[in-house]
Amino acid sequence: MITIPYLTALTTYFSYGLLFAFGQFREFFRKIFDWWRGNNLQGYAPICLGLEDFYIRRLYLRIQDCFGRPICSPPDAWFDVVERLSNDNNKTLKRTTKVSRCLNLGSYNYLGFAASDEYCTPRVIESLKKYSASTCSARVDGGTTSIHMELEECVANFVGKPAAIVTGMGYVTNSAILPVLIGKGGLIISDSLNHNSIVNGARGSGATIRVFQHNTPSHLEKVLREHIAEGQPRTHRPWKKIIVIVEGIYSMEGELCQLPEIVAICKKYKVYVYLDEAHSIGAVGKSGRGVCELLGVDTADVDIMMGTFTKSFGSCGGYIAGSKELIEYLKYSCPAHLYATSISPPAAQQIISAIKVILGEDGTSRGAQKLARIRENSNFFRSELQKMGFEVLGDNDSPVMPIMIYNPGKIPAFSRECLKRSVAVVIVGFPATPLLLARARICISAAHSREDLNIALEVISKVGDLTGIKYFPAEPQKQQVEESRVKLE
Repeated sequence: MITIPYLTALTTYFSYGLLFAFGQFREFFRKIFDWWRGNNLQGYAPICLGLEDFYIRRLYLRIQDCFGRPICSPPDAWFDVVERLSNDNNKTLKRTTKVSRCLNLGSYNYLGFAASDEYCTPRVIESLKKYSASTCSARVDGGTTSIHMELEECVANFVGKPAAIVTGMGYVTNSAILPVLIGKGGLIISDSLNHNSIVNGARGSGATIRVFQHNTPSHLEKVLREHIAEGQPRTHRPWKKIIVIVEGIYSMEGELCQLPEIVAICKKYKVYVYLDEAHSIGAVGKSGRGVCELLGVDTADVDIMMGTFTKSFGSCGGYIAGSKELIEYLKYSCPAHLYATSISPPAAQQIISAIKVILGEDGTSRGAQKLARIRENSNFFRSELQKMGFEVLGDNDSPVMPIMIYNPGKIPAFSRECLKRSVAVVIVGFPATPLLLARARICISAAHSREDLNIALEVISKVGDLTGIKYFPAEPQKQQVEESRVKLE
């Protein structure tokens, strides 16, 4: 877990307290003006009550120019960001005709497939001409094409499972499928930092939910033992079903899951393992098959494998892979399959083509080169940031590397100063992270050259000095070390 320096925590609390106090002061006068103007609701209840939208109006709107920046080009290593202006203190933002060419450090384009590709793009265009942009139907009606069948077979083979089912949206893959897998009388044990889609899916299932400390197998075992011994609330009957849910790479921390230890515990207590590989499938492992390949875990020991196509494959949608019986059951009961429009055929073709490139089935070694490049780029960028004195979360080989910012005043400063220097970064704060743990999340791509990374490091270093977010002493450069050695001699 993150240990916040005492002074940093103190100044962060003080900053939020100051913002909250001024916000409340302005709220007081806002209520007076609203009362003076009169209420036109005439019996209707207000949509937002009390402090429900306080955070949005008094904190978020001040820095909303740092979020939702529109782009007007493919999300490649460099992309075009549309400039926006505000004449009312950021309450509204208006797009201009000006664009800025920026280095892209925010997109999930891990393998560089989001832009034009010599193998994928022609096949996607051909499928667009043949099948159109959408099936305009759910899978069970008229929304299943030969491409969808091929995609499900291709995904199952790629992740090492007997069968798979695909959906048109990654978020829905978790939120719509979890309620189908487990219900009342079941127990979900979830990592404390699991994605919001898992949280919503678990809540919608009606099952009892318990949380274990982030990436801590020993605490997971403790929680399992306690709840297996106690049974269901009130009745103390045995649980109908127990599912442990973890992620391959945690999107806000960049950490790899301790999967071997977690799988061993789940096998010991005979509970199901649900693995979300949204950020790890295609990005890690010798052949891009995710954390199971990277950490040496047999996919047969993971009961349900979930992933998305929006990261490494440059497309959209998600998948669930598992036994043939499980997938057959989902096809008859999952709302995302029964009622939602099926994944776009060109998007499905993009995924199939990307997997073929990764596996070398396109007749080239580009897939292996991309996997080697993202690993090298990620490890190089992480080590250089740490040498500069930044507090960087995550593990080696992970393409996600959060830089801790903490203080609310430094969040927009870091984003805006980077944008001024043509580097686009993503900043993340409350409620996506705990109040004290704001950060900038860097996503590295195989499309980045070493020159791109050096440019980014130079800009981030300058902005880090300017905003004061280098919380550790920087390592001396080689030139300085050599000069000091010469002086000593």
